[in-house]
Amino acid sequence: MTKRNEKYHSFKIAVPKDFEEVISHFYYAENKSEEPLTQTLLPSYQTILVFNFGSKALLHSKQNTTIEVDKCLVLGPIKKAFDYSLQPQSKILVANFKNDAFYRFFRNTPIGEKEPLDPDSLFKENCFTALWYELNEFSEVNLQVKHLLEYCNVFLKPRNPIAEQLSNFKEAHLNPIKTVASNNNLTERIIQINQKKHFGYSAKEISRYRRFLNAIELLENFATKPSKKDWFAIISECGYYDQSQLINDFKHYINLSPTKYFKFQQEICNPTK
Repeated sequence: MTKRNEKYHSFKIAVPKDFEEVISHFYYAENKSEEPLTQTLLPSYQTILVFNFGSKALLHSKQNTTIEVDKCLVLGPIKKAFDYSLQPQSKILVANFKNDAFYRFFRNTPIGEKEPLDPDSLFKENCFTALWYELNEFSEVNLQVKHLLEYCNVFLKPRNPIAEQLSNFKEAHLNPIKTVASNNNLTERIIQINQKKHFGYSAKEISRYRRFLNAIELLENFATKPSKKDWFAIISECGYYDQSQLINDFKHYINLSPTKYFKFQQEICNPTK
């Protein structure tokens, strides 16, 4: 979502070519109004690093608990939609890690279903709190991003060969786990363990998510056309067995039926766009 007006604006920031392998983009949002603004974030299967400046931002879990974002936290991989609120005078800067990038930065398995955590807990020093103070000195978000990339470059480690093969796997008609296992003379179980360790999700999980994401894109394409939505075309093209399986995926990821998503899509932030 890209939105700009006098009181609230948000936008994506592209990363330099040298960082395209590890960060898909940065996201910036600011609420200058006098009222809280709540948005829904769609699942992205990315792990995110959030810096909050100004008033505290709030994350709302599916268990109806609220988590305050004080200075910075790590969250993800984002497997289901959740709501977040920007309080008046709140600003956030979000780094979206790609594939195995979280492991390459932190040498730790992505946090998955755990609660959001302070990134300083992954190191012996309060380096990210110190980084927050440095970022807070910049008045322009582009300068914050530049400084953050320079800082992250120190932590980035070489890529694991198996993780690299899984990340770069493009053969849609082949099973990535079986193929990578065969190519490396390893068992499928070893490749599955590496997938979960470096990415924070299984090959089966990401395959289901990509099918759902394809359905989202097709559904949004219908919004630009005068013709009626063709649910059976979506079911067939995305590889669903029937309409009930399509509905189950929408409810699993965003707790909405496809029809309700189509109705409310303008209120939902899609991080994959």
